Amino acid sequence: MHAAFFLLLGASVARFLLRHPGEPRTPWIIALSITLALLYVLGPAVGGTAAAPPERTTPAPTLHRRRLWLGLVVATWVVLVVLAPSFAWCAVPLFFTALRTLPPRAAAALVTVLTVFVVAAQLKLSTAFDPNLLLAPPAIAALATAVFIHMERQAQAQRALIDDLIRTRRELAATERREGTLAERQRLSMEIHDTLAQHLSSQQMLLQAADRTWDTDPATARAHVRTATGIAARGLAEARRLVHDLAPPELDNGTGLADALRALDAGPDIEVRFHLEGTPAPLPDRAESALLRIAQGALANIREHSGARTAALTLSFLGDQVVLDIADDGTGFTTAPAPTGSATPTDRGHGLPAIRARVRQLGGTLTIESTPGEGTVLSASIPLEPTG
Repeated sequence: MHAAFFLLLGASVARFLLRHPGEPRTPWIIALSITLALLYVLGPAVGGTAAAPPERTTPAPTLHRRRLWLGLVVATWVVLVVLAPSFAWCAVPLFFTALRTLPPRAAAALVTVLTVFVVAAQLKLSTAFDPNLLLAPPAIAALATAVFIHMERQAQAQRALIDDLIRTRRELAATERREGTLAERQRLSMEIHDTLAQHLSSQQMLLQAADRTWDTDPATARAHVRTATGIAARGLAEARRLVHDLAPPELDNGTGLADALRALDAGPDIEVRFHLEGTPAPLPDRAESALLRIAQGALANIREHSGARTAALTLSFLGDQVVLDIADDGTGFTTAPAPTGSATPTDRGHGLPAIRARVRQLGGTLTIESTPGEGTVLSASIPLEPTG
């Protein structure tokens, strides 16, 4: 439509200059044509040619600027048509502009007015009455309106379908997460019941029996204690196995934290870079698991919310602490200050609170620096126990 408007405007100017060379109104025609072209170009700056959102969600100043812009365009075009009727066919792109800019009833009224001007201009140019000049412009206006309404309805249906698909996908994902959580809880409860709970129950009975026979039969009591000690050892081994099963699979088979972080990605559209600084030191399994989960959660946030193209992971060993920095070049956000009386800022969503909780459990600190349009830097610092 934009290309058609400028093509029709240029053709109208050329036709006028060829048909009416040297007329006194020629400077006015050229000036008004340039003004109309400039006004049309300024449309996107004031929201005039963008698809108009529902009035209830559009700010009043934007609506005012949009309608003022359209009024200036139409007024300039009307003056041009009065001076040179050959500019009348520039109204066809203006039909769509009016339909996209104004509410339906106002747009229909403006299209009708534009059509009347087109008919009057064509009759003025003709040397004899031609029924086509009276019927063609309304037919074109009706066709343009029908096409626009049909396309708009299709677009609304597609938007509604996309919203339904997104909502359904989120609901399915939430359902799968809940089912997975319930299944894992059931598995753990069965594991604990069949192993740790049974071991603890056996230890309790043996120790109670030892207590009852301690004075009368010390040998039997000591045997009960030795048996309870063996059961406790087996229970401890079983507990360690359960803890190992809950550890991130990325750290299995002796994979170090640095290698696990280097293997992370944030999707096909984001380049993830890893840097290691300092001399790596052995970390407790709990700290390694937490730092890996923090990196995974931060990359998930970057993928879902930041619009970033690159992300950088930096693992730094600083002697008495290990620091994990995650930086991105995304849109950033305004960090919320801590509520009055609280040292913890108000985090957005669920990702940042989970990361902050993991850091707090290890006695560390979490720092977030972000500015709209300048990306985000998340820094998790975990203290290390002194060796030796």
